[in-house]
Amino acid sequence: MKPHSDISDPRIIKALTHPLRVSILGTLEERTASPSELAEELGAPLGNVSYHVRQLHALGLIKLVKKTPRRGAIEHHYKAVGRAAISDEAWSKTPAIVKESVVAATLGEIRSGVNAAAAHGGFSSPDAHLGSTRIAVDDRGWKAISTELARTRDRIQKIAEDSGKRLAKSPDGRREASVVTMLFETRADDEPAANSGNGASRRRRTRAKSRR
Repeated sequence: MKPHSDISDPRIIKALTHPLRVSILGTLEERTASPSELAEELGAPLGNVSYHVRQLHALGLIKLVKKTPRRGAIEHHYKAVGRAAISDEAWSKTPAIVKESVVAATLGEIRSGVNAAAAHGGFSSPDAHLGSTRIAVDDRGWKAISTELARTRDRIQKIAEDSGKRLAKSPDGRREASVVTMLFETRADDEPAANSGNGASRRRRTRAKSRR
């Protein structure tokens, strides 16, 4: 989990265990938004969203970028500060119960995004990717894969930054996208992901792998 910014403050790690905060951060990594806009998009009460936004701002995970007069009040718009990644050292010292909460909140955010994309044709593009690979490696192989995924993530972030500069000049062809990479340990008796689901989904996974 090589971080874009080294997060080692236990308060910040704990803050990332709340699913609504994860959703807010995920949105604010992509664009600027106000608490009212976030509440509408996430389907959460404005009071709850405003509270979590204040907490994230106090912890330095988001920043105020502009104020907009609206109906006799001032609407505050926020943006994420970098990416909320937890360093390897901080993660190794995090209590197991907090780790479980962080993982659950993050997977919940991923699950919601994937389900929404599947329901609206997000995987219909011929160059979309969806697949899983079951492997066995030693410690050296595990570390090599982890390093390779970190490099890939950094490269993807650079591609996104370059795209943002081009889109600022010409917004034509803008495509909203999500990239998910995972590396986790499985038990020997776990069913491989490729053996679950119906035949159509298995074929889609096979085609996705062949493009990699």
